[in-house]
Amino acid sequence: MPTNVPSVQTPSKPAFQRVLLKLSGEAFGHAGKNGISLDETLAIAEQLKRVVEMGTQLAVVVGGGNLLRGAQFSAGLNTIKQATADSMGMLATVMNGLALQDTLESLDIQTRLMSAIPMDTVCEPYIRRRAIRHLENGRVVILAGGTGNPFVTTDTAAALRGRELGVDVLMKATRVDGVYNSDPEKNPYAEKYDRLTYHKVLQDRLKVMDLSAFDMCQEAKLPILVFNYKADRAIERAIAGHAIGTLVTGE
Repeated sequence: MPTNVPSVQTPSKPAFQRVLLKLSGEAFGHAGKNGISLDETLAIAEQLKRVVEMGTQLAVVVGGGNLLRGAQFSAGLNTIKQATADSMGMLATVMNGLALQDTLESLDIQTRLMSAIPMDTVCEPYIRRRAIRHLENGRVVILAGGTGNPFVTTDTAAALRGRELGVDVLMKATRVDGVYNSDPEKNPYAEKYDRLTYHKVLQDRLKVMDLSAFDMCQEAKLPILVFNYKADRAIERAIAGHAIGTLVTGE
């Protein structure tokens, strides 16, 4: 490739008008450490800024695993009940949401942080019609607090919010660059899929997201794109419609 041709070219128009982006807590954290990395959060925010400037209506569901996972408190001992531990994990997602909100606003991007767990002095409560209005007005809607209920994952929250907000695609940003027939971190010969059907995922028991979240997407025929958020401008390229990650659809 000639040196004067950029390796990544992002079209000025997005391939999707309204997108639900699911970011795990790991996206905000230091490698192998708990906490929030300002550098990682800024790198994500800079991509989201360019996505918004392309004209995309963007909702972001944030995880909280970089700060706390409910399972670490409920496993093995009965001191903290699972419902309580899950609530602790949902509160961690609000902390990530606050960090992302301020970082985006430092880049002159309007945002609204909405939580499924009411905390009026910190953020807005999640109300579907209000969230849609924010999207229509060009604001990034950051969705924290999971579903507000224990015993479900943020994958389920992403599928639920994706359906409620009428998005064109659910994009799941992960550490791997798509869906494989086995764990690529353990099997160097694992085969990556570029496209999959819902039926194939279920038939081969492939790990895309938890089953309840996947069923919700399949029922609504909501496409799922799984990709590695660490790749060069991955979020922008995915929303621009580049061939990236694995796309799961009904056909």
